[in-house]
Amino acid sequence: MTYQVLARKWRPKAFDQLVGQPHVVTALANALDTGRLHHAYLFTGTRGVGKTTLARILAKSINCETGVSSRPCGRCRACTEIDSGRFVDMLEVDAATNTKVDEMRELLDTAQYMPVSGRYKVYIIDEVHMLSRHAFNSMLKTLEEPPEHVKFILATTDPQRLPVTVLSRCLQFNLKSLPPQALAGHLKRVLDAEAIPYEEVALALLARAAAGSVRDSLSLADQAIAFGSGKVTAAQVADMLGAVGGELVWPLIEAIAAGDGAAALGEVERITQRGLSCDQALQDLAGILHRVAMAQHGAQLAQDEPDAGRIAALAARLDAGRVQVMYQVAVLGRRDLALAPDEVAGFGMAVMRMLSFGVASPADARPERAAQAPAMPSRPPAATPSATSDGGAPAPVEMAVREPARPAGPPSFEGDWAAFVERQNLTGMAGLLARYGELDAFEGNHLQLLVAEPHRMYAEKPYQDKLKAELAPRFGPGFRLTVRVGDTKGRSVAAVRGVEEQKKLEGAAAALESDPFVRDLVEGMGAQVIASSIRPAAEGPAGTNEKRSGKP
Repeated sequence: MTYQVLARKWRPKAFDQLVGQPHVVTALANALDTGRLHHAYLFTGTRGVGKTTLARILAKSINCETGVSSRPCGRCRACTEIDSGRFVDMLEVDAATNTKVDEMRELLDTAQYMPVSGRYKVYIIDEVHMLSRHAFNSMLKTLEEPPEHVKFILATTDPQRLPVTVLSRCLQFNLKSLPPQALAGHLKRVLDAEAIPYEEVALALLARAAAGSVRDSLSLADQAIAFGSGKVTAAQVADMLGAVGGELVWPLIEAIAAGDGAAALGEVERITQRGLSCDQALQDLAGILHRVAMAQHGAQLAQDEPDAGRIAALAARLDAGRVQVMYQVAVLGRRDLALAPDEVAGFGMAVMRMLSFGVASPADARPERAAQAPAMPSRPPAATPSATSDGGAPAPVEMAVREPARPAGPPSFEGDWAAFVERQNLTGMAGLLARYGELDAFEGNHLQLLVAEPHRMYAEKPYQDKLKAELAPRFGPGFRLTVRVGDTKGRSVAAVRGVEEQKKLEGAAAALESDPFVRDLVEGMGAQVIASSIRPAAEGPAGTNEKRSGKP
C-alpha cells in the first residue's frame, strides 16, 4: 500500500478534530445547528492552519445525508465523496492557476444549475487574492446574490489584496497561527498514535520550526522520522534543521552571564565550526532570553517545559535590565548579519556586545567607594611657565598645584539659576531649555522652571526629558523637574544675555554716532547710519573693546 504522509493522513474530518481554532469552530457550529447559514464565507490565515480543511468540513456539514448539522456522519455517500475529493457538487478551484476573467465567468455560469446529488453546490476558491481585478468584478454580482442552492467558500493567506467590495459580501473568519506548545502537543498525539518513539525536546524544535503551521509541523515530523530511521531525537532534529540546539546555546549564554569572554568566544567558535546557522544561534539566544524575562516578571514555567530549571536559575542570576539589553542585542544582531563582513564576524560581535554591556567596572562593583571618590576636574591644569634664570637658562617648570578635589555629589545650588546653568555647560536640547527656562521654585529636590510664551516649544516633553537626564545625576536621588509656560520676570540665562547684548548694541550705536568722522559724513555729505547694521566690537582678552581688524 502506498505510504500516506502524516499531513494528509491526519487531516481533520470533523470540527472537533481541528487544532487550535475554537473561535471559528464555535461560530460555524452554532450557525449550522441553528440554520443561520451565510451564502459566502472567507477564511484567512497563514499557510497550513486549516483554511481548506475547514471549507471541506463545512461542505460536508451542509451536504450530509443525515441533515445540516455541525456533526456530519462521515459515512454517507456525500461525506465520503467530499473526503476523497470527488463530490460532483463541490468545485474546488485554485485561483492561482485560474486568474483570468474568462475562467471565472465559465465557472460562475454553472452556478445557475441545481446540484446533481447534494443539497448545496459549494464553490471553494483557494488563494482567492490571486484573481485579477476583472475576475473579481465578474464574480461580484453572483457573490452578493447567489442562487439559494449555492455556497461560496473563499480562502486566502493575504486578505489585504482582496477588494473591499468582495470583503463586504463575505462572512470573514481569521484563523490563527498556533503557538509552539499547541503544535508540540499535536505532534505528540500523532506520534503516539503512530507508535513512533520520540524525545519531547525534538518535538519542541519541530514546533518552533513550523512557525505556527500545523501542516508544516507534520511535514517536518515526516522528514525527521525518515532522517532518524523511524525515531525522532533532539540531536538528529537539530542536525536536520540546522538548528543550534540547547547543548550549544546554553553553554554560550551561561558564559555570557558569567562575563567570561574567552569561554563565550570559544562557544561561538564551536557553533560556527559545526557549520550551523549564526542566524539560528541568535534566534535561539533570543528565545531563551525571552523565557528568562517572562520568568523574572512572574510568569509561571510549566513543569514539563524543557530547561525549566535552567531558565529559573538564569532568571535569578541575571539583572532584569541586562536581560533586556541582551535580548535587544540578539534581535538586532540577526538584522545586522547581512551587513557584517561575514556571518561569523556578525555573530561574534553580537556576543561581544552582550559581554560589554554586562561587565561592570570596578567602580560600579564598589558603589560605596564610588560615592566617596573625588571628583576629577574636567580639564587638566595647565603648567605655569617659570621665569628664566639670570644665566638665560630656563628654570625648571613647576606644575600648578591641583586644588583639593571636592567630594562627588549634588552641585551647590543657591537659587541663582542663571549662574548655575553657566557652570554646568549644558548643550543641545537640555541646554536650550536650561537657558530659556527661569527658576520658579526649588523645594525638596523638585526643580520648577518657567518658560515664556514665545519660547513654548522648549517646554515640550523631549526637552524636559533631556534636561532631567542631564541634571538627575547632579542633584541626586529623588530629583524631579517640572516645566510650565507662563509670565517670566526676565531672569533666565537667555533673557540676561539679551539685555547685555542690547546694552552693548546701544553703546556701540552711541559711540558710532559720536564719532567725529561719522558725524562729518552725516552732516556734510548727507550720509545715513543704518541702525540694524551696527554691531558691538569684539571684546579683547582683557575685556576691552577691539576693532574688527584685530588692532588695538
